[in-house]
Amino acid sequence: MLTLFTTAKAFAEHSGVIQRNALKSWTLLHPDVEVVLFGDDEGAAEVCTEFGLRHEPHVERDESGLKRIDYFFDRAQEIAQHDILCYVNCDIILTSDFCRAIEQVRAAHSRFLMVGRRWDTEIKQPIGFTNPGWAEETRQRAIAENCQRDWWFIDYFAFSRGLYHRKLPPFVIGRVAWDNWLTWYAIDSGVPVVDASAVVLAIHQNHDYGYHPLGKQGVWNDELSQRNIEHAGGWNHLWTIADATELLRPGGLRPNLRSRWRACVRMWQSLVRMWQSLQFNVWRPIWFSVLDLTRPLRSTLGLRREASRRSNEKI
Repeated sequence: MLTLFTTAKAFAEHSGVIQRNALKSWTLLHPDVEVVLFGDDEGAAEVCTEFGLRHEPHVERDESGLKRIDYFFDRAQEIAQHDILCYVNCDIILTSDFCRAIEQVRAAHSRFLMVGRRWDTEIKQPIGFTNPGWAEETRQRAIAENCQRDWWFIDYFAFSRGLYHRKLPPFVIGRVAWDNWLTWYAIDSGVPVVDASAVVLAIHQNHDYGYHPLGKQGVWNDELSQRNIEHAGGWNHLWTIADATELLRPGGLRPNLRSRWRACVRMWQSLVRMWQSLQFNVWRPIWFSVLDLTRPLRSTLGLRREASRRSNEKI
C-alpha cells in the first residue's frame, strides 16, 4: 500500500522518545505499510529490529557532515516495495486518516504529491500504543492545544514513485528550503499537488533546536540554509502548501482557487522585480552617463550660483 521513509537523530533523551513515538505510529497505519529508516545514528539499528523496520544505514553527506536529502529520495524510490512513497519527518505522528487520504488521492490521480499542515503538540513521554484508544487520545490532545502551523511548514510528502527520482539538488537535512522546493517542483512538472490539511491531522511533537549552536535562528539563517536556498534556485522556487492545486475535503477533492490567486500575485511580484532590475541595470548606467557628460556644465553653473550667493551676502 505505502512505503514511508525518513532519517533520524540519535535515539537519546527527548529526541529518542518522540522519534520512537513517530515510527511506531507509522507501523500501525495499515497492515501493508513499509517503513525505511536511513542512517546509522545511535540506536537506529536497535529500533529497526524492535519495530520491524527496514534499515538503510548508509547515507550520503555533504562537506559539512549533514545528510543529503537527494540520496534518501533516490534510494527510497529504487528499493520501495510500493509505488506510493512518503517522506515524513521523524517527529510526526500519523493515524488512520492519513491512509484514507492517500487512497482518495490515488483513486483520482496516477501521479500526485500530497502534503498538509501540521499540528504542534507537547509530548514528552512515550505513547502507550498497547492502549486501543492511543490514536484518538493523541489526536484530541493536539486539537486541544490548537496550534496548527501555517502553510510554510511541510512535514510529509506522499508521492507517486518516480516523481523525484534523480531530480533533487544536493539539499541537506535539518535546514530550510528543500521542503518548499519539493512543492514547487511537482507543480512546475504539471503534477497535481493536494493539500490534505482538512482531513489529515499530522501531529508534530515539539522539540528544541539544540543540535545547532545558534538554535532555531541558526537552523533558519546559517550558511547551509542559504546554500539550500541557492540549490533551490532562489525564493521563486520556494512554494508552500497554499500553492497546492487541489484541496482534499471530507466531501472529496476540489480545485484550490487560492492557488490561482497566489499564482497571479507571484506573477505580479515577478514583473515588479523585473522592472526594478531593469531600472537598476539599464537606466542607472544611462543616468550616470548623463551625469558624467553634463558635469562640466553643472560645475560651471554651480560656481556661478556660489558667486552670486557671495555677492548677495556682501550686499
